[in-house]
Amino acid sequence: MDFLKSAVASAISKGYPTWGYSFGDRVDIDDSIWTLHNGTKREDGSKCSIFSFDITANKSRLPLARNSLRKLRTLRHPGVVKVLDTQESETHIYIATERLTPLSWHVKRKSLTEETTKWGLHNIAKTLKFINADAASIHGCIRPASIFFGESGEWKLGGFDALSSVKEDDSILPTYGGLIPDAGRYMAPEISKAGWEVIKQNPTHAVDAYNFGVLIFECFNGSYNSSDQLAQMKSIPPSMHQSYKRLLNPNPKSRMSVGQFLDQGKRIGGFFQTPLIQVTEDIDNLGLKAEDERNELLGKLDKVADDFPADFFKMKVLPELLKSVEFGGGGAKVFGTVMQIGQKLSDEEYETQITPVVVRLFANPDRAIRVCLLDNLPLMIDHLPQKLVNDKIFPQMVTGFTDVAPVVREQTVRAVLTVVTKLSDRIINGELLRHLAKTANDEQPGIRTNTTICLGKIARNLGVNSRAKVLAAAFARSLRDPFVHARNAALLALAATADLFSEEDCATKLLPIMCPSLVDKEKLIRDQAQKSVDIYIARIRKHAATMPDTVLPSPGLTAGGVAAPRIGTPANESGWAGWAISSFTNKLASTSGTIEPGSTTNGAADQRSSSMPPAVSSKPPVPLASKPGMPLHSAKSSANIPTVKSPDPAAAFADEAEDFDGDWGGFADHDGFGNHTSTKEGEEDPWGTPAVSKPTGTTSFDDKGEPDFAGWLAAQNQTKKAATKPLPRGLTKSSTAPAAKRPIAGGRSSTAGSTARKVVVAPKKDVKKEESKAKEDEVEGWGDDW
Repeated sequence: MDFLKSAVASAISKGYPTWGYSFGDRVDIDDSIWTLHNGTKREDGSKCSIFSFDITANKSRLPLARNSLRKLRTLRHPGVVKVLDTQESETHIYIATERLTPLSWHVKRKSLTEETTKWGLHNIAKTLKFINADAASIHGCIRPASIFFGESGEWKLGGFDALSSVKEDDSILPTYGGLIPDAGRYMAPEISKAGWEVIKQNPTHAVDAYNFGVLIFECFNGSYNSSDQLAQMKSIPPSMHQSYKRLLNPNPKSRMSVGQFLDQGKRIGGFFQTPLIQVTEDIDNLGLKAEDERNELLGKLDKVADDFPADFFKMKVLPELLKSVEFGGGGAKVFGTVMQIGQKLSDEEYETQITPVVVRLFANPDRAIRVCLLDNLPLMIDHLPQKLVNDKIFPQMVTGFTDVAPVVREQTVRAVLTVVTKLSDRIINGELLRHLAKTANDEQPGIRTNTTICLGKIARNLGVNSRAKVLAAAFARSLRDPFVHARNAALLALAATADLFSEEDCATKLLPIMCPSLVDKEKLIRDQAQKSVDIYIARIRKHAATMPDTVLPSPGLTAGGVAAPRIGTPANESGWAGWAISSFTNKLASTSGTIEPGSTTNGAADQRSSSMPPAVSSKPPVPLASKPGMPLHSAKSSANIPTVKSPDPAAAFADEAEDFDGDWGGFADHDGFGNHTSTKEGEEDPWGTPAVSKPTGTTSFDDKGEPDFAGWLAAQNQTKKAATKPLPRGLTKSSTAPAAKRPIAGGRSSTAGSTARKVVVAPKKDVKKEESKAKEDEVEGWGDDW
C-alpha cells in the first residue's frame, strides 16, 4: 500500500496527474510555452492531445498560460482547437484537446500543395475574422507554431496565450506581449518602434493582419527569418500578391484587415475561388441541394480528392455524403463517392462509419439504391464480416431475384459472384440454388444467360456430392435454350468445369447433351461445341488409356478347371461376324452316336436354346465332322460319329422367324399381336434376350436361361453319367425353377416337360401423356438436388 502511495506521489511530482487521460509521446513545438503530448482518454481509449505547462520552470510566463486556459474554455468556434478537459495544480497546467499535429512540421518539410495551403489559410482567415470583428479581440500570436491540423485535417487555431479583448482594461497583451517566445521575429513594425502599448491606438485587426501576412510568406516558402524577406513574392501565387502587400502595409491604419483579405479572395476569380474551398463550404449543405447542384459538387470533389487530406474525407466529407445517400436522395453517384473514400479507411473505421449504413440501405425498398449497392458490392465485400453477410445482407439481397424490374434481377445474379465467398455452404447449396433455378427460366434471355455463366463460375463453391447433378441439369437446359448466347454460355461453362465431373459422367451424361450442338444452326455454337467436345474426348481418352484391356479371366482354365470359352474360329475369329464357339468343341473326340431329337438325360427333356437357329427341316441329322486337324478316337464305328458343319454367318442373319422390327439393339415393347408388354416386379427383363421363333423341339434351360449343353453331351455319351461329376456353377440344370413365370419376348413361349410358360401382357401406355409429363417435370427444376 505504501508503494502505491509513493508511486502516485511520484507521478504527481513529475507532472503526470491522476486524471482521465494518459500521456503518450512528446511532440515538439517551436516558439511555444507549452509542451505537447499525444494522449488517450482512459474511458474509451480515444486519441487526444495534452498541452502541459510547467509552472515551476516558467513561472514568469504563468499569466500567459492561465490566459490561454481561460480563453480556450470560453471561446467556441469551428476553427478553434476543441478542448476536452483541463486541470490545474500547483506545479502544472494541463489542457486535453482533440488529437492535433503542428502545422510547423509540414511547413518546414514543404509538404503542402498550393491548393491545400490556400484551403488552410482560408480557414484561419475565417477564424481570425471572427476573433477580430465578432469577439473584438486581438490574437497577438499568429504563426505556424499556433496553428494545428485537427482530426479532420482542417487547420485549427490555438496559441491563445496573449489573446486580449480591447474592451478589457487589464488586457494581457500590452503587459505580457514581450514574454511571447520569439516575439521579435514576428513583431509588427509599429510595435517594434513604440512597444506593445501602441496597439490600443491602432485598429483591432492591425497586429493580426500583419502576422497573417507573415504566415502566408512562411507557408509558401517554408521558413521565415526577418521582415527583409517579405518582399520576395516568387513562391506566393500571383493572384494573391496585391492583397498580400496590403496586409503588410507599414501604416497600421491603412493596413487591410484579415476580413477584407477574405472577402477579396472570395470574389469571382479570386484566389480563394478554388474547388477545394468551394467543396468545403458546400459539403455541409449537400442534403439540401438540388440534383444538378449536387452532381456539380461531386464532380468538384473528384477533382480535388488528391489535394484534400484523407482525414478530412473521413471526418467531414464522408458523414455528409452518407446522410445525403440515406436521407437526402443522393443516389448512386453520391454512394460511388462514398465507396471511393471508404477504400482509404481502416477496417475499424469502415465498420464504424459505413457498414451500419450499408445494412440499412439493403433494407431500403428503393430499386435505385438496391442497384447502386449491388454495383458497388465488390468495393465493400472485403470489409463486411461473413456473419453479417449471411444474417443481414443476403436475406435482403435475395428479394432481388424475384423483383419485377429486370435490371434488379440481373444485377442480383451478377452480385452472386461477389458475395458467394462470404456465404455458408448451407445457403449456397440451398436457398441460393433455388433462386438461381428460377432465374434460369427467366423470361429475359440475358438473365438466363448470366445465370448459366454464374453457375459456371461458382461451380467450385457448390457441394461436392450434388454439384455434378446440378450442373449437368442446368447446362443441359441451357443447351436447349432458343437464345444463341445462352447455348454458347452453357458450352463455355461445360468446358470450364470439365474437371469437376467424373470420367463416367463425361462419357454417359455430358457428351450426349453436347453432341447435338455440333450440328446447331448457328456457326458460333457449332465451333464452341467442337472445342468443348474435344476437351471431354481428350479427358476420356486419357482415362481409357489407364484402364485394363479386359476384366475377363486370363486364358487357360477357369477356377472350376474347365477350359475358358474361345471367341471366333481360326479362320474368322478376328472378324466382327465370327461365331462364338464354346470350349465344348474340344470334347468332340469323345462323343459318339447320333443326335436324336427329343433324347433325354436323367429323365429331363432336352430343349433347344432360343439363341440357336431353329430347326427348319425334318431330314436326318448330319453327322458331326471333327475339327480340322483333330483326330477322332472312338471304340465305335466311324459311321456313328456325328459331324458338325460350320454355320454360315449370312444364313444366321437370314432367319425369317427372328424379327427385330428393323431396330438395332432397341426392340419394340409389344407382343406378336400388337399388344404392349411390361415386366412385373421380380420378373426377368424381357429386353435381355432377342425374340426368336418357336423351336420345333423342346429344349431345357437352367435357372439363368443358358442352354443345357451338359445334358446334350450326356445324351451322346451314355456310358458317362452327368451326376458323377458336378458341372461348373452356372451350367447346372434347374429342376426346381418354375419356368412358367419366365416371360418370353415377342409373346412366344417354350415348354419344359408339360409346363407352359405364361405370357404377361401389359396394358397399352399413353406415350404422348408420358412425354408431356416428362417435359413438365423437366421444367420444374434441375433434378432432385434443386
